[in-house]
Amino acid sequence: MSKRAFVIVIDACGAGALPDAADYGDEGTNTLQHLSEATGGLDLPVLQQLGLGDILPLVGVAPSPDRVVHGRLHPLGPGKDTITGHWELMGVVTPQPLRTYPDGFPPEIIDELRDATGRGVLCNRTYSGTGVIEDFGEQHLATGDLIVYTSADSVLQIAAHVDEVPPAELYAACAAAREIMHGEHAVGRVIARPFKGSPGAFVRTDGRKDLALPPPGRSYMQELQAAGVPVHTVGKIGQVFDGVGVDRQHKGPTNARALAATAELIDSLEGGFVFTNLVETDQVYGHRNDVPGYHGALKAIDAEVGEWLERLDPARDLLVITADHGCDPTTPGTDHTREHAPLLARFDGHGGKRHDGPFADVGASVLRWLTGRDAALPGTPFV
Repeated sequence: MSKRAFVIVIDACGAGALPDAADYGDEGTNTLQHLSEATGGLDLPVLQQLGLGDILPLVGVAPSPDRVVHGRLHPLGPGKDTITGHWELMGVVTPQPLRTYPDGFPPEIIDELRDATGRGVLCNRTYSGTGVIEDFGEQHLATGDLIVYTSADSVLQIAAHVDEVPPAELYAACAAAREIMHGEHAVGRVIARPFKGSPGAFVRTDGRKDLALPPPGRSYMQELQAAGVPVHTVGKIGQVFDGVGVDRQHKGPTNARALAATAELIDSLEGGFVFTNLVETDQVYGHRNDVPGYHGALKAIDAEVGEWLERLDPARDLLVITADHGCDPTTPGTDHTREHAPLLARFDGHGGKRHDGPFADVGASVLRWLTGRDAALPGTPFV
């Protein structure tokens, strides 16, 4: 039977500050370690058995005699966001930091948005995704103006109530914004954020849509396609790569749906690569400094991985569990944190060895596992 590879990204599950974290205001951050201390001990028996406690000291997670390949990964380029993290896992290193707007977007950009959408603009500053709809949602309903905001990441986000701005119109507005945000204003992503409900009870829907820049270089996913290996993405990853190197995108707006879609592929896929993002540790819990919620999400992932291990054959299947950046929920801020990513990799002959290296080692390992060859891209295989 054909070989398969499954790479699972637990979004924002950092494993300790990078050497340059202070340049980002993130000195001393450590998502996993601080989470373990704040909860009084993590309850993750499956990840513990794989070797999570061998990567770094964690309260409640002991080292494992049955550990698989384990270690910490670091980016080669700048940034601490979804797009650069996922790109680097597949061997695409951003040559320079993507543009950010800590003081909001300049007047000429806002004027172009108004002209392109026929609607006014509210907010135009850095804001949390949940806070912005709480604080501007009622005014948006009264005026019809779009809620435009950003974060520490290279993003322009537009939030709109589904009853005031139908999702199709919101997506068209974001497509117009994507056209505007080019050249010197080329942000990594324009994100549509539809929400629903009434004042005091607004909630975001599952209709998020990411419009990303195309990757600035060739990825391991394109190398796989060139070798005839099908590439599947689950969750927002296909959009993060602007569809480049992706054969089929599977929806995963929540962890439950992404885990279910991945499980279905484990049971049905004859061969190929599956690249899954589990978004809620970032979007729902990390950005809200919700320690119990974050732990609960990890426990649900742990239980699901336990089910997968019974159905994955180490001689055929490579399973990699990692992250794209940090989002330490114990820090005062709510932004991403510049951290290492944990690495757990299970496959036949792993030897339980320690492996520390660049994010791109993941893509290099997937290519070698599935094709038996290497590519002239960043990264060194651990398989």
